[in-house]
Amino acid sequence: MISKTYNPKDIEDKWYQYWLENRFFHSTPDEREPYTIVIPPPNVTGVLHMGHMLNNTIQDVLTRKARMQGKNACWVPGTDHASIATEAKVVAMLKEQGIHKQDIGREKFLEHAWEWTHKYGGIILKQLRKLGASCDWDRTRFTMEPALYDAVIDTFVDLYNKGQIYRGVRMVNWDPQGRTAVSDEEVLTKEVQQKLVYIRYEIAGSAEAGSEPDYITIATVRPETIMADAAICVNPNDERYTHLHGKKALIPLINREIPIITDEYVTMDFGTGGLKVTPAHDPNDYELGIKHRLPVIDILNDDGTLNEKAQIYVGQDRFAARKAVIKELEEKGYLVKTEEYKSNVGFSERTNAVIEPKLSLQWFLKMKDISKPALENVMNDTVQLHPAKFKNMYRSWMENVHDWCISRQLWWGHQIPAFYMKDGTIIVAKTKKDALRIARDKYQLFALSETDLTQDEDVLDTWFSSWLWPMSVFLPSNDPNDPKAAPGDLDYYYPTNDLVTAPEILFFWVARMIIAGYEYKGREPFRNVYLTGIVRDKQGRKMSKSLGNSPDPLDLIEQFGADGVRTGMLFSSPAGNDLLYDEKLVEQGRNFCNKIWNAFRLVKGWRVSEDTAVAEKPLAVQWFESKLNQTLIDLEDHFSKYRMSDALQTVYKLIWDDFCSQYLEMIKPGYEQQDQVRPIDKVTYDATIDFFERLMKLAHPFMPFITEEIWQEISERKEGESICVSDYPTAGAVDKALLADFDTLFEIISAVRNLRNSKLISPKTTLPLAIKTDDAGRFRPLEGLIQKLAVVSDISYVSEKAEGVSFLIKSTEFFVNIAGEIDVEQERANIEKELAYTKGFLESVMKKLANEKFVANAKPEVIERERQKLADAEAKIKALEENLAAL
Repeated sequence: MISKTYNPKDIEDKWYQYWLENRFFHSTPDEREPYTIVIPPPNVTGVLHMGHMLNNTIQDVLTRKARMQGKNACWVPGTDHASIATEAKVVAMLKEQGIHKQDIGREKFLEHAWEWTHKYGGIILKQLRKLGASCDWDRTRFTMEPALYDAVIDTFVDLYNKGQIYRGVRMVNWDPQGRTAVSDEEVLTKEVQQKLVYIRYEIAGSAEAGSEPDYITIATVRPETIMADAAICVNPNDERYTHLHGKKALIPLINREIPIITDEYVTMDFGTGGLKVTPAHDPNDYELGIKHRLPVIDILNDDGTLNEKAQIYVGQDRFAARKAVIKELEEKGYLVKTEEYKSNVGFSERTNAVIEPKLSLQWFLKMKDISKPALENVMNDTVQLHPAKFKNMYRSWMENVHDWCISRQLWWGHQIPAFYMKDGTIIVAKTKKDALRIARDKYQLFALSETDLTQDEDVLDTWFSSWLWPMSVFLPSNDPNDPKAAPGDLDYYYPTNDLVTAPEILFFWVARMIIAGYEYKGREPFRNVYLTGIVRDKQGRKMSKSLGNSPDPLDLIEQFGADGVRTGMLFSSPAGNDLLYDEKLVEQGRNFCNKIWNAFRLVKGWRVSEDTAVAEKPLAVQWFESKLNQTLIDLEDHFSKYRMSDALQTVYKLIWDDFCSQYLEMIKPGYEQQDQVRPIDKVTYDATIDFFERLMKLAHPFMPFITEEIWQEISERKEGESICVSDYPTAGAVDKALLADFDTLFEIISAVRNLRNSKLISPKTTLPLAIKTDDAGRFRPLEGLIQKLAVVSDISYVSEKAEGVSFLIKSTEFFVNIAGEIDVEQERANIEKELAYTKGFLESVMKKLANEKFVANAKPEVIERERQKLADAEAKIKALEENLAAL
């Protein structure tokens, strides 16, 4: 018994469990063509959000379709250890218990981190099951598991031995809260309201012999860094400061002398035209400092407090010191003024702390040469970006690539395999044992022991592990009892087919995976990159917990069903463009499920006649066969161009409009008596069931649960059968002429129905229809459908105008005789009113075209538009006058 209403809760867990029990998602290498997709590994700290919903729905659509097309579909799930985010969570957890990270040491801290990971780390992957994600869960990987850990360490050692990795002091983005360096891509730039502080620097020696001291005024938004100033710089062409060239100035509050230098880098019309140069705390100042050989004075501790080099406010937080410095400058007469000023400030993506440019001893990977194949092979479309507009952004990044700072001052992560001898000598090796062997062989230090070697405290940037992801997930596990992958898997599944990810990580994940792919496999890691947009609210704001504008995806699934949410997310999310989320979208998705369910109940409720008199497929069946085949062709075109939203809309229109609204209405049996539906002939019914089955297969990648439920109910299935491994429909012949005839049929039906509505005629009242045409043979096969769907009593063919209201479809005129069905006087009044309005409109257009000035100055397309209005108005007046005469 089919339930009256569709209830997703009754079926979703049931079918997901069925899929798992039958291992439909599991993949092992065989003779089939592989289809491989690796999940962008979510942070182990994460829970499902709307961006994950969109991203993973798209991946599941691609995977399910490939599986149904007979490919060996392998969607590899997994999580990223997320060094900064996870360490922050564990530190916060320990702090609540009164435990400080430094007090317990690295080993004990890592025990807590692993405990936290085992407890909370799999939440997001479990949540993806509620969405219907058809991942091969047996292959779930984690970037810190032994095999993947080893791969990262091996890569570091290899690149170091090739001379690609080095250690040096460079300017980096420093996160004072996380107390670690972060990459450029992990810095979010926000416009912030700040104070532009104008400060007077006294010119050294200008107050001698009792004369009034001379000053130069500098504007800065970071007055707390004046104690780190190494120089003041002015433009050599700035006449205001020519007399100061070669002189020195005194830093306010601490009275340290600094030189006044000249450089055309300084903009004369910004601020005062003078620039304080602080090499330790600004990347541009650092470059200026190198050029002019200035000292580097770092006044900040790793936690953002001032150190002893600042001389004043030592130990205070940088922002507290900023306020204190401004106050003291004012008290001592150094403050000229302050102005409100908006400027861009970098924030750590992980901790939201304001980033501090900082000189730091770090490990770097040289990017110039290693990145060349990754640039070349995206530009030549070996790796295709969808949409292609992102190629320009990619090229801009890659042509201006900087060396990658790969070290992080954390404990959770892949510890850098560099070992230090007591004299500072660095030995890079996979293990301490290997390092000892190298030390003995290279330096002949045979008395050296492992206790004489100290491993680098830092860990590698998280992205240094995930750039190996398309390769490392196919490495055999170190544990023989945990066979996530087998030898040979990498050769079979690599390169992967598609990657679905967000544009904001195009460089620091996608590009780096391509770099690693060419470095270690000599080819691309994937062939296509589908770049999703950002899910935003109706106001265009990015969804976030802090704004409170993001619904809980699991709550949405509970309310609307997984299929409703999946289709809702895809209805309006073209690649690369942001999705403006509206709950109406998932309501539309749920309504689509209900529409399919009700259509299924309708068809399964029909009685089937065993009468074999109908041997040929009815015209409606022939039409829908062609419509389905044409849609399959269109659908494949959308998929080939990664137009996922268009693909769903195509399936939606085929099912809702063409099948439910048109086809079922055409074949729906009428009533024998008032309460008894006439049986449907077996040929039509069997064809309809076949259509329904094919439609469910087409819809399955988008909405897996309801399509499985209906597919199982349509026909008797064997245990272990599933729509998810059934054959995906392929296109057959398309009768273009038949499709064109049915387009005309639907226009006729629509025109007659609109006529009824406008004249307030009951939809049950039959009306005669006359067709003025020389090709009656074209319409005769459609007569039965016209009579049924337009509620037409009889159809006649005429060579002259007939009585009734007319309408035109292409070159054919149709007449509906509504005499006796309308109030003639009221209709006459309505037509006369519309006629008067149209004549007035015609007169205004004629005046405009008679205006020589308008015709001389207007664009040709504007004049053409007015002439078209003139012709349309004249044609409408003629038709209205004819209708008036007919009355």
